[in-house]
Amino acid sequence: MTSIASGTVPTTRSTVCFGKIPKSATFLSMLHRASSSSSSSPRMLLLLSSSSSSAKSAKILNSNNGSSISSSPKPFRPVMQWQDVTRVKMVVDAPASVAYKLYADREMFPKWMPFLSSVEAKEGSPDLSRYLVKLESFGQNIEYHFLAKNLQPIPDRKIHWRSIEGFENRGSVRFFPRGPSSCLVEISFSYEVPNAFAPVAFAMKPFMEKLIRGGLQRFATFVKTI
Repeated sequence: MTSIASGTVPTTRSTVCFGKIPKSATFLSMLHRASSSSSSSPRMLLLLSSSSSSAKSAKILNSNNGSSISSSPKPFRPVMQWQDVTRVKMVVDAPASVAYKLYADREMFPKWMPFLSSVEAKEGSPDLSRYLVKLESFGQNIEYHFLAKNLQPIPDRKIHWRSIEGFENRGSVRFFPRGPSSCLVEISFSYEVPNAFAPVAFAMKPFMEKLIRGGLQRFATFVKTI
């Protein structure tokens, strides 16, 4: 791989170092090429300040007359707003009670979610689970972990969680009976995009949906072996 990023994803409560982070130069170049291809409007070049100051401003330079317009400074944000992954649904050949029992055992997740290297219940606190994630995305090998609290479940109907340390996320898995031997499994997932991945934030949602859908498809296959 071209580079490796390793560590806990930065949040407002944690400090982290990544080995190498995707730069926004490519994205800005795309904007420049797109704007320069139009003959009906002056070419616009977006300049982003690379200063580490908490107040960053952007300038738009009109290449025709050299004039510039400065936007109002905005405070630096360590993370972006919450993004919701569209609910992923699939009918599986197993009763809702069986599917629920498998998902309720968090340590089983890696069997159908290969991007989860491990999930371990915290000793002495069964409602807490530590997740280790390893995956390749956007030209990077990414590894990070987070601690999640398992919220009050509804037996045979719903499990849900929220992170309390590390990568900010929350989600749920619901189970809807479709007869005596099948059920509909629905996964919802929300997360905050770390500032380090802001340049590719537009690509993260379909990427996360693909990961979750792939995991659910593997679960549908796995449950047939039970």
